[in-house]
Amino acid sequence: MAVSKAQVRGWALALEGAVEVVHVDRPAFRTSRKIFATFPPDAAQVNLMFDPPTQEFFCEQAPGVVAPLPGGWGRMGMASCDLARADAALVRSALKAAHALALPKPKARRTKR
Repeated sequence: MAVSKAQVRGWALALEGAVEVVHVDRPAFRTSRKIFATFPPDAAQVNLMFDPPTQEFFCEQAPGVVAPLPGGWGRMGMASCDLARADAALVRSALKAAHALALPKPKARRTKR
């Protein structure tokens, strides 16, 4: 049932345009627009950059496994996922959701006059 950080890394990097960078001395995964996941230095978890509705959805789907981060980060929608208690399907789904929120916004089409 547990998911390893190596598995998370592989799944995150398989997402469209995702790269690994260092952010505040920790591994982070980002698109060209923004970071969508980070690994805390000492814990078997992944922090996911959701918006509040997505955070609420995953916290309701996996209570005790996905939880809001404390303080302002949590109020903005960020959540942590306990990899020791998570299953692969949950983590992959959460990564895909965070990644989708971090993708570049499509440019508005201009109409010819």
